[in-house]
Order: sequence, then C-alpha cells, then structure tokens
Amino acid sequence: MTLVRPVVRLASDLVLPGPWIFARQIADTGDAEDGALVEVLDAAGRFIGHALYNGSSDITLRLLTRGKKSELREPRDFLLRQLSAADRMRKKLLRLPEVTTAYRIAHAEGDDLPGLVVDRLGDALVCEYHALGFYRLREDVEWALGQLYPGFPVVHRVPNSAANAERFDPEPARDLGEVELVEHGVRYAVAPAYGHKTGFFCDQRDNRLRVASFARGQDVLDLCCNTGGFGLQAARAGARRVRSVDLDEVVLERARHAAQLNGLAVEHVHADAFHLLRDVRTERERPGVIVVDPHKLVANRNQLEEGLRKYGDLNTLAIDAVRPGGLVATFSCSGSLDLPNFLGMLFQAARRARRDLRLLEVLGAGPDHPQRPDFPRSRYLKGALLAVD
Repeated sequence: MTLVRPVVRLASDLVLPGPWIFARQIADTGDAEDGALVEVLDAAGRFIGHALYNGSSDITLRLLTRGKKSELREPRDFLLRQLSAADRMRKKLLRLPEVTTAYRIAHAEGDDLPGLVVDRLGDALVCEYHALGFYRLREDVEWALGQLYPGFPVVHRVPNSAANAERFDPEPARDLGEVELVEHGVRYAVAPAYGHKTGFFCDQRDNRLRVASFARGQDVLDLCCNTGGFGLQAARAGARRVRSVDLDEVVLERARHAAQLNGLAVEHVHADAFHLLRDVRTERERPGVIVVDPHKLVANRNQLEEGLRKYGDLNTLAIDAVRPGGLVATFSCSGSLDLPNFLGMLFQAARRARRDLRLLEVLGAGPDHPQRPDFPRSRYLKGALLAVD
C-alpha cells in the first residue's frame, strides 16, 4: 500500500538553496499538521522533496530530501542511512575514536538532518532537537542509533529556545548522572543533556589543543571555562599557572573534579568574567594567555546590537588585561553574529583598550561539525587568536 503524505505547495517554481523554507515562500499547506512529514511541490506541481512541517515556527519547512519520492518511504530506513553515513565519516575519515570518546555524530543541516543534533559523550548518546518533526520521530532516531551504538543509552533533549521557537512542550530529559569521557588524553566527567548544549562542548576539541600549544610556561586565564577544557589542556601542556573561571558553580565543580581526575594543578575561581578582568588588569604580573569563551550572547538577529556590545565590552577588558606580547583566544558561538562583524568587533575592542593587535589565526568548530556550502549559517562557532602588544 502506498503511503499518502500531506502535501505543501510552494509559491514559486524557484527553490532557494539550503534546507529552510519560510512561510512567505509557501502558497498552500493543505491538511498538514505541525510536526508532520510532508511532500513539497513547487508552484507548477512538480515534486521537490520531503520536509518536516511546522506552521507554528518561523522555519515552516525543513527539507530532508530532494528529487526522489522513494527516499523517504520509511522514516527508520532513511534515518539509519543518514546517521550511518554521518557516523562513518567521523569514524573512517576523521578517525575521531582514536583521540576522543566525545564527538558529534550528526550536525543538523551539515549532515542533511536539519533540526537534529546527536553527540556521543563517553558511553552515552545525546539527541538535541531543534525541530518538532524530529522530536516526533525520536523513537525512530533512537532505534537507528541503537543499530550503530548498541547498548548506549540515548537521552532526548530540547533546548528552551527551540521549544519556544517550535512552540511545543517536550518531556524532561532523563538523568543519566555523570559519565566519563576522554579527549586527547584528558578525562572529563559530564552530565549528558544537562548544563550548556548537550553537556559538553565537542566543537572546541581542536581549539583546546591549539591554544594549549601556546601555554608552556605561561600564566593562563580561562574565562567562562565550563567543564574546564581549555584550562586542563593548558595545564597538561606545561602552563606555569592556570586559573579557570566560571559563574556557574555546578560546571565549575565539574571542572574541579576533572582537574583531580587528571592530577593537574588548576585554580578554580567562582566569579563573573567582567568583574575578574577589571581586577586582573591591575595585577603586577598579568596573564600571558587569556581564553574568552562566553555562552551565546546573541540569541537572534534582534539581539545583535546588544550582544555585540557585550562581546565588545568583554573583549576590551581581556585585551586590556593580557600582558604585552601575550595572546587572547576569543570565541563566539552566536550563529546570528557573522565572522566579519565578529572580527570588526575585536579590532574596535583593541582600539578601546589602546592596545596593538594582530590576528594570528581564525578558528572554528571541529570537522565533526561540517557545513554545507549552500547554508553558511551553520558556521556558528567563530574564534580568533590575537597577539597583543
């Protein structure tokens, strides 16, 4: 028996690149319900592909396939194919299991699964949903992951921002307690699906090593440290002193526990980064390396001006506080802030601090966070290594 899916017709024969289709681009939604898997036709009635529909969201359609009706006869088969391909790249091409037990298995739009993120954290898997349609398919997602990672518990998480944008009330994520993972020889204890993002910042894996390569013999200040990744790698690389700072007492305790697990000497400071930097710049011996990695300060384009001001204030203080000849490694995970504006903000911050600045390197997320050429918005993490005189 042929399965009949709801049909959504577009207002034009021209389908823009990328997987997102907005309400203004749609002529008729038929009887599609929010969260449904639908067929998409252009204005002339030609089949475009399959998508997840949500008329309550700004992103009305998220395209999963293009061109073949047969590609999505069975959601479980489709999910297994897509997740298998994504997992194979991480294991066979990137060879990530050789250096870590924490990596991104599926990166939403970057792996043609728009609205679904899957992270491996040790011996657990965390699914993070940014689309109601994928959340409704969570049992099928878990089944597919069970074929790839048999025996691994799966936690389903929906960020508050996604629940609000998609307008639904998800079930609370189940609590697995703490699991241990290893990244480039450093052990971490994390709580899957709790805290920021999925519970661990897999995207900064390569950047933690890059910054640590400058740390030998240095006084390192790791701001907004979360579970302590930058500070731990810096201590392991031979830093003279490491201070890891966060305002969240829960994640700071996990950072402290990780330092103990690894036998590394790290000072943990419960403080606001803005306040601490004002004190640090008056110290007789200022730090030679400062890491600035705050949470997302720009949630959407409406907050861009305010968020840029916060980023500018924080980076001005950091640039002012680092010793002459030192390094500032600074990051933004705000997808609404593009790279040119991020770099422009940094050079303005240097002028405010009256310091000379040279851009050494532009950084981004690790390769397990791939981007599609037709969807540049997936480049959410931006970083810069700055030499400060």
